[in-house]
Amino acid sequence: MNSYSINGFDHCELYVSNAKQAAHYYRTALGFLPIAYSGLETGSRDRVSYVLKQNQVRFILTSPLENNSEIGTHIYTHGDGIKDVSFTVDNAEAAWEESTTRGAESILKPKLLTDDRGEAVVATIKAFGDTTHTFVQRNNYDGVFLPGYTVFEEDVLAEPTGLVHIDHVVGNQSDGEMESVCNFYEKVFGWHRFWSVDDKDITTEFSALRSTVMANDNETIKMPINEPADGLKKSQIQEFIDYYKSAGIQHVAMSTKDIIKTVTKLRKNSVEFLDVPKTYYESLTDRVGEIDEDIAVLKELGILVDKDNNGYMLQIFTKPIQDRPTLFYEIIQRRGSNSFGKGNFKALFESIESEQEKRGNL
Repeated sequence: MNSYSINGFDHCELYVSNAKQAAHYYRTALGFLPIAYSGLETGSRDRVSYVLKQNQVRFILTSPLENNSEIGTHIYTHGDGIKDVSFTVDNAEAAWEESTTRGAESILKPKLLTDDRGEAVVATIKAFGDTTHTFVQRNNYDGVFLPGYTVFEEDVLAEPTGLVHIDHVVGNQSDGEMESVCNFYEKVFGWHRFWSVDDKDITTEFSALRSTVMANDNETIKMPINEPADGLKKSQIQEFIDYYKSAGIQHVAMSTKDIIKTVTKLRKNSVEFLDVPKTYYESLTDRVGEIDEDIAVLKELGILVDKDNNGYMLQIFTKPIQDRPTLFYEIIQRRGSNSFGKGNFKALFESIESEQEKRGNL
């Protein structure tokens, strides 16, 4: 039993080569509003960061301002990608203390941050690869984000696309490493195994994967941990590892209350999604039963559907949002289902394999 509580995902921080341009994409394509800024004007000499928000989803986009920095090295090695997945906690010091006592490597000891809007405490531990987890305690802070950031005051607007909160965050591991990473979350955080599939469940003619979803005690945090399985050709998980150069965050799934409206807006904003074989929809009703949505519309938009004993869910995946075939995003709407689209994995894999073949990486 932990002496602290995790209340949910706080934010994801990406290290990117040009944060200003990335922020423009997140605003105009994905519908995120810039709310906070840290850079030379705020006293930050080594990095610049833009905080973007849509409902409960927050991203920090950070770029280096100096040569030979840790941020620059991360971008050189991995390309643009997620460095940190942070959790909102009620006691950051206790979270850090318990995690490190149980074997986690400390990156940042608990640090008190203050400004005229109050105070917050942050602490960071190492997760897998170069990815970290930051504990954020801000119950005594009423500023826009955290001390050290100023309100983003440029006169810009964003048209929301209906993204509500982070549903889950997926981490890819090298072959044979999934179990040790799951054990890490069990040992360090006391999390449990929520859902899993193996290469007998998730396989195509060419590739396969294994996945275990780790969840915290109140299941506000879910992190699927993937690894490649042997197949005739290279899996999408191995392709990620090859280009990211280590384990890392493969994708973030963001929820919506109306996936048709959300995906329609995103497509209008030129967000690119994976193509789904049209044959996928021929037997959809036989597989998932009756659903409220118009299947013709789902087919036109490329939205996948899966069910479990609690209901069904709808999901779609973007293409990688940078030139390396690494990080992408998932849009998900749950209608009772708590699953992760096991019934969709074959269609998803075949779609990704089509993109891999175009890249010469299958």
